[in-house]
Amino acid sequence: MLASAFSFKFIILYIYIISAAYTQFRGKVRLKFMRQLINHSTLMAPINALMYLFSAVPNKPYYEVKDFPELTVLADNWQIIRVEAENLVKAGYIKASDNNDDMGFNSFFKRGWKRFYLKWYEDFLPSAKALCPDTVKLLKDIPGINGVMFTLLPKGGQLKPHRDPYAGSLRYHLGLVTPNSEKCRIYVDGIAYHWRDGEAVMFDETYIHAAKNETDMDRIILFCDIERPMRNRVATWINRFFCRYILSESATQNLASDRVGALNRIYKYYYHLSAYVLRLKKANKLAYQVLQYAGIAGLVYWVFIR
Repeated sequence: MLASAFSFKFIILYIYIISAAYTQFRGKVRLKFMRQLINHSTLMAPINALMYLFSAVPNKPYYEVKDFPELTVLADNWQIIRVEAENLVKAGYIKASDNNDDMGFNSFFKRGWKRFYLKWYEDFLPSAKALCPDTVKLLKDIPGINGVMFTLLPKGGQLKPHRDPYAGSLRYHLGLVTPNSEKCRIYVDGIAYHWRDGEAVMFDETYIHAAKNETDMDRIILFCDIERPMRNRVATWINRFFCRYILSESATQNLASDRVGALNRIYKYYYHLSAYVLRLKKANKLAYQVLQYAGIAGLVYWVFIR
């Protein structure tokens, strides 16, 4: 019985190692080993490997937007969407989280990045319905829309290389207010694209990507997560189940009337703990690294060996 349990744990560990290795070596651009080891995409590696295996679209950094005709309505009406985005900026609604309750994007706020959620793996937010009804109306009949927000990358701002944790979606960007310059660009697996007003780009956000705005103008886009097309019903069901019951709990708010998911309610407490850890890193980097490695080793021992 004990041998059987040990064999099962070994199989799980083996799957994790293979999936994590694939995550690390997928694409031309990679995170440093230790950063990838503690990255959220490593935790998600087995489920992501399943998404890649049964993906109905090729595993590559960029996709042709024309292959997603259901999204054409957004580019066709980009000026209507832009008006509502500009109104939100003027009113101060496109902003960083007020309460450290946005686990997915919290690190971006330190570099001036801001957002306003319209939808996040569930229904449209009440604040979005009230403040940008025209954009919500355009979006609500598009199948496969998981998450939507307006995002602002300030002049001189940048987002460091990172990969998103979950591979069940593809990322769509529509330029609304942009410098229309190569100095305001995103890199996906090392390949550059610069945003332009009224033009869209589609890419796989689980490749390493980074952004820079080296202009004197803020950049505003419509940012959408689109359900990854899958090759069979079972994989589609797994993807939708995960989105509905797990990722929906990473929802956060624009205004007090919006729901905050369970994961972000927990994250508020984790944020304060991580602040202590960061202070330790600054005070004694060696002690921080020893604690980090010991924590990883302890977790592996407790889950797979004990």
